Amino acid sequence: MKSADILIIGAGIVGCSTAVQLSQRGKSVIVLERDVAGGQASGVNAGGVRRLLRDTREIPLSLASQELWHQIESLVGIDCGFRPCGQISLAENEQEMRILEERVGLLKSLGYIHEELVSKKQLRYIVPNVAPHCVGGLYCPEDGAAEPYKTTRAFFDKAKQLGAQLYEYHPVLSIEQNTGKWVAVVGNKRFSAPVLVNCAGAWGAHIAEMMGDYAPLYKKASVMTVTARTAKFLEPVVLLEGRKLSFKQMANGTVVIGGGFDAKFNKETEKSQIDFGELKTMAQTVIDLFPFMKQIPIVRWWPGIIGRMPDNIPVIGPSKNAIDVYHAFGFSGHGFQLGPIIGQILSELILDRRPSIPIDSFLIDRFSKDNQ
Repeated sequence: MKSADILIIGAGIVGCSTAVQLSQRGKSVIVLERDVAGGQASGVNAGGVRRLLRDTREIPLSLASQELWHQIESLVGIDCGFRPCGQISLAENEQEMRILEERVGLLKSLGYIHEELVSKKQLRYIVPNVAPHCVGGLYCPEDGAAEPYKTTRAFFDKAKQLGAQLYEYHPVLSIEQNTGKWVAVVGNKRFSAPVLVNCAGAWGAHIAEMMGDYAPLYKKASVMTVTARTAKFLEPVVLLEGRKLSFKQMANGTVVIGGGFDAKFNKETEKSQIDFGELKTMAQTVIDLFPFMKQIPIVRWWPGIIGRMPDNIPVIGPSKNAIDVYHAFGFSGHGFQLGPIIGQILSELILDRRPSIPIDSFLIDRFSKDNQ
């Protein structure tokens, strides 16, 4: 039996960030990961570091996390490839532009000014190669992108430096209670702690169920693709108001494309394979915006399994049915940017019993089997 003050299940960016924060505050930590740290959503996402187009309930978290991103090297020791290159969501017609205008009005009524409307003329300056049919956009100039796997491993390595014990390829088979401690069973091994934190990503609902908690999470395989290198033509990350897309050019000239395109996913085997219909839609979307991309080949694609909630916001907070258990999962494909602040919030919940940012909207008790 290996023991610690806190036991964390899941070594994605949220689990590793939590391990860093708790270790910095003098607590002993064990982290159990079913695969390799950063092997799923945390390491194979689009790398977006964005406040842009957040659900209004997530905005306070996103704003606070952005401050940590701008200090990321002091937090984990490396820059994680973070580039504050800006993010912009494009409107392809006047109707979409009106939607963006309405959003800015809503945000201003709530006291937020981080998203800026961009006219057609301004758009040509920010994204000079974009197709002429685009009429404007919504812009966060201090947003940007980072390298997902590099970032998750940086949090992993920092937690280890601070004394956390991290075990990859340790899938939790069951959870028991023994003399006031939570015990995670991994094969013939046992790991125990008075406090348990569920950061299991797409498997978060399964772990929650072991505590008697319910969350209607569903798994999907989200696909990223990368092209051959081409000459520099783009600075900000490009999104679309009316269609799926996350599109950015890396420093080496390759273009990384994602934004919610799915692979075919077998729920039983948890294996995925490319969906050529989705790939065709993605390629056509890119060509519509940047016609010259038709000549640039795709050289690689990869999937990552994400956990999505029906309301597209995560579960964050204490268990409904178990004492000294905390959840942070179901980030629905946009948890990468939130990772640094979620670690801080979980450490505050565990050690101070009160988070510095309200999390009432994210509690697991908003779900009930009776309402399904």
